Amino acid sequence: MHKKHKKSGGKNKNKHQQQLQLKRSPGDDEQEQKTELIENQQKDESTTPAEEGVEGVPGPVEIRNSEVMGRYLVATRDLRPGEWILRNLEPLVVGPCQGGLPSLCLGCHEPLQLPLRLGFHCPDCGLPLCSSKCPGSYHTSECDLLKEGGATPLAPELLDLRPELYNAIVPLRALALRDSHPDKWTVMMRMEAHNEIRKTRPNIWHANQQLVVEPIRTTWKLADRFSEEEIHTVCGILEVNAFEVGPQGRSVRALYPGAYLMAHDCTPNTSHTDDSTSRLSVRAGLKISKGESITLSYAYTLQGTLRRRQHLREGKFFDCVCRRCSDKTELGTFCSALLCPKCGAPRVLPSDPLNDQAPWECVACGSYSANATSVDLLLRRLGDEAEAIDVDDVPAFEKFLVKYSKLLPPSHYLLLGVKHSLCQLYGKVAEYLISDLSDDMLERKKDICEELMPIFDVLEPGMSRLRGMTLYELHAPLMVLATRAFEARNINKKDLQYQMKKVAQCLEQAAEILKLDPEGSSERQMADAAAQALVQVNEWRKQIANKK
Repeated sequence: MHKKHKKSGGKNKNKHQQQLQLKRSPGDDEQEQKTELIENQQKDESTTPAEEGVEGVPGPVEIRNSEVMGRYLVATRDLRPGEWILRNLEPLVVGPCQGGLPSLCLGCHEPLQLPLRLGFHCPDCGLPLCSSKCPGSYHTSECDLLKEGGATPLAPELLDLRPELYNAIVPLRALALRDSHPDKWTVMMRMEAHNEIRKTRPNIWHANQQLVVEPIRTTWKLADRFSEEEIHTVCGILEVNAFEVGPQGRSVRALYPGAYLMAHDCTPNTSHTDDSTSRLSVRAGLKISKGESITLSYAYTLQGTLRRRQHLREGKFFDCVCRRCSDKTELGTFCSALLCPKCGAPRVLPSDPLNDQAPWECVACGSYSANATSVDLLLRRLGDEAEAIDVDDVPAFEKFLVKYSKLLPPSHYLLLGVKHSLCQLYGKVAEYLISDLSDDMLERKKDICEELMPIFDVLEPGMSRLRGMTLYELHAPLMVLATRAFEARNINKKDLQYQMKKVAQCLEQAAEILKLDPEGSSERQMADAAAQALVQVNEWRKQIANKK
């Protein structure tokens, strides 16, 4: 429905938690844990010496150690918004996501047409490639191992019949580092795998056994090279530490040195990008003080607390107790609140946001409550319904907003996601191009953007991609509405100048934020368009000022 942050479900990791993260044990009392966390963190910060350097990765950061948080990155000096922290990190390993789209060339990761059996295949091992002249080199490591195992060439129809074998490609590439690049293997082995926790999750452990371990050891005849424990460990490292990279619609994941040490926070202080070669760069989203932790979100920031914490617990193996998660109002955004059926106030909130089983209660009237299970089921049903809407279906998105306007307040995360889609669709898809929009539709686009901005500024503060893109979307209705009103003589020159100044401010800020994204990305293209439009708008402003 809308573009998610380019991380594996958020980015991931448990051990390296900043401020407020704590791994829980079954049966522990949560309040005791919170008290213990605060006491231990204060003790750890005062007694644990800082570690110099970040695994050979240059940048204004250093590693700190904590018994509670593990290793995590902090700033070695004050950082400005937009300043680069880590730049052009080469991936240790990169390849198709687990459970992602299967139809990717294993040489360059370009999408392939189905069925795969009709396409080109590597003449040495039989795995699918885009052509005999594939420009990519990612395929070499698994090809060499498959040939060594003697299971090649694989049948051309194999991945058509068993597309789940794509799940084993990146683990196999990671395992190859042990012998081909011991330095990279050493860095990777420092990453948390959480094998002991994952062994208690049968759905995860058994899935990896079936989809990764058995294909590598049995189907591809590499049991003599890699033990089950090694393969499961690599699976865990990927699940916990991988970033989702590449353009939207292509499911690729990668591991990076240094970046995996960034701590989690549901309101992160950084943004990150990746270029066409999967190199990762991290920049400050807002001012970061010397000694402050460098954070990013391992979960999708436009999800509510219940969903974020479930994702982090199930996929990253920790319970988040960050400032946003601990606040039932989610820092005043109320983006998980429900409308009270008795008093109508948007104040039905979890009585304890850190307990998924706690009842939800109206804090306005105090006379309504709902059990956590019913709320969870409701949110799952509505979330599935929103995700099922075609990505370009403006009427269906608008219908969804109306349908649930008596159940969810305007700031609810499910409605925010729909509005985020709408603010980009108005003016860009067939029948809704900017020149074709009525004044009412332009006002609708403007209102949505202006409604989203203050919430985005809380959930992803500073120079975030969300802010930059929303500012760019806002400039168009402001400009078209103002010029139409002036041409119709509904506003005077002074009013037009004021509106053009707002347009220029939107474009200037959007260009400043989005120009930090890599060449060729949709965000960078938007930045270039904003910069060009700004020149034209400023010229118009001069002409208006000089016009008598």
